[in-house]
Amino acid sequence: MDNGVTIGQAAAFVGVTVKTVRHYHKLGLVEEPARDGSGYRRYGSGELLRLVQARTLAAAGVPLAEIGPLLDADATRFAAALTDVEQQLTDRIEELRSRRNTLRQLADGNRALLPERAVALLERLPGLGFTGDEVAAAREGLVLARALVPEGFDEHLGHVERALGDARFVALSKRAAESAVWEPDDPRIDEVAAALVGHYLAHPEQLKIVTGLQARTEAATRYEMVARHGEVEAPGSARLAALVEAGLRAAGVRVPGPRSSR
Repeated sequence: MDNGVTIGQAAAFVGVTVKTVRHYHKLGLVEEPARDGSGYRRYGSGELLRLVQARTLAAAGVPLAEIGPLLDADATRFAAALTDVEQQLTDRIEELRSRRNTLRQLADGNRALLPERAVALLERLPGLGFTGDEVAAAREGLVLARALVPEGFDEHLGHVERALGDARFVALSKRAAESAVWEPDDPRIDEVAAALVGHYLAHPEQLKIVTGLQARTEAATRYEMVARHGEVEAPGSARLAALVEAGLRAAGVRVPGPRSSR
């Protein structure tokens, strides 16, 4: 073995670090050579070949725990094992691609959390005169609606899509959105609430925007979480929603009451 190479030279030839070579020894992937008369471990062609094989398999993505059995397998078992490893790597690649696509979607918060149909609806709103903050609020409401009442979400989208073709509904919705910055005792809130109640009662199909989600769940809690989202940040909107719901209930429409009343 005097004509062999040192561990440092072996590592350099193979393209790994000395630490990696020692790790391969520890795992039993490559047998540690005996020391020569000078006290050095000398790596011969056999050890170098084994190091190259181990490094190549590791670089290909084979887990270190599986490299030893592969190196010790006969040609048939080696080929079969490599086929299994290849499939594992293919699955891993697909998983990584999926994660990459998710990360790309996160650059567009809408598409990360909502289906294309809902995104298209949100993209219509600026053209109808809704501000960026109002669109963001609508987006949050849709995200909650989809998460909390998924079985009724598509039908809810349909009701909203059709209602956006009604100029009066759009005008009232914009006015309602503006209430987010009003004080709760602003008299305009009562006016908008009365107008909304009258409009909904005159348009049963649009009324389903309010009643459709809560009708899909046995417990009103999920509906309330959607309907009252943001009421702490926008007390004007909270009062408007309460007045609209109270007006609809007074007209005989089933709408869940506030938590304090149950």
